[in-house]
Amino acid sequence: MAVVEYRVAEHVATITLNRPEARNALNPEVAARLADAWVAVRDDDDVRVAVLTGTGSVFCAGADLGQLIPLYSGARKPQNEWDERVVADRDLTRRALLRNFDPGKPVIAAINGHAIAGGMEIVQGTDIRVSVPEAKFGVQEVKWAIFPAGGSTVRLPMQLPFAKAMELLLTGDLITADEALALGFLNYVTPDPLAKAHDIAQKIAANGPLAVRAIRRSARACLGLPEAEGLKLEVEISTPVFQTEDAKEGPRAFMEKRKPVYQGR
Repeated sequence: MAVVEYRVAEHVATITLNRPEARNALNPEVAARLADAWVAVRDDDDVRVAVLTGTGSVFCAGADLGQLIPLYSGARKPQNEWDERVVADRDLTRRALLRNFDPGKPVIAAINGHAIAGGMEIVQGTDIRVSVPEAKFGVQEVKWAIFPAGGSTVRLPMQLPFAKAMELLLTGDLITADEALALGFLNYVTPDPLAKAHDIAQKIAANGPLAVRAIRRSARACLGLPEAEGLKLEVEISTPVFQTEDAKEGPRAFMEKRKPVYQGR
C-alpha cells in the first residue's frame, strides 16, 4: 500500500495519509508523495476540490523525528531516493505542508485523529476543516527545542485569537476538537469527518469552478490588506470571471429552471 493514496472521483481528489503504524508522520517518502499530490491537484483541470484525510487513529503527528529532521540537521545521510529528493529540494517538505505552495483549489481537511506539529500545520493550510470529536490539536515543536517552521508563527495568530495562538506556540500545549471548534479553527466536529468533508466537497464541485477558484484566491489574497487595497484587488480578480462561458451558463440555467452544466471555461 502506498504511504500516500490519491484518487479522483466526481471532480474531487481524495488524498489519504497511509502510514498509520507511524501515526502518519511525515518521513521523506510521505513528504515527497504528498508534495506530488498537491501538484497533481493544481494541474488536473478535472479536479475542483481536494479532501485530505488519514488512516488509523491519528491524522498526522508531524515530521518523523527519526527520519526527516535528521536529514535537515545533517545527523543522517541520504539512504534512498526519497531522502535524496528531500535533500535536493528543501522546499519539498514545505510544499507538502501547504506552506509555500497553493494548489489553487479548495482543500478540505477530514481530520480522523490528532493533528500535531506538522499535522496541525497542514490543517492551517486548508480552507475547510472537519474533525472527529477525540482529536487534539497543537504545535509541540518548542518542547523539542525546534521551530514550527511550517507556517504556524504566521498563520496561527491569524486563525486563532492572538493570545490563544501565542499560548499554544510557546507552551506546546494541545487543545481538544471542541475547543478548536469554539475558537473557529474547525467548521464541524462529527464522528464521520470524511463523509461530511465529501458532502461539502460535492457542493463546492457543483458550483462554477472558475468562480470558486477566483473567490478563494481573492479571500486569501485580500486577508489582512487595508480595505481599499483589498477592494481594488477584488475587482482585478473578479472581473475576468464575468467574461467566462460558465458565467453565461449560470444565469441561463437559472432562467431555464435547470441544473447548470459548467465546463470550467
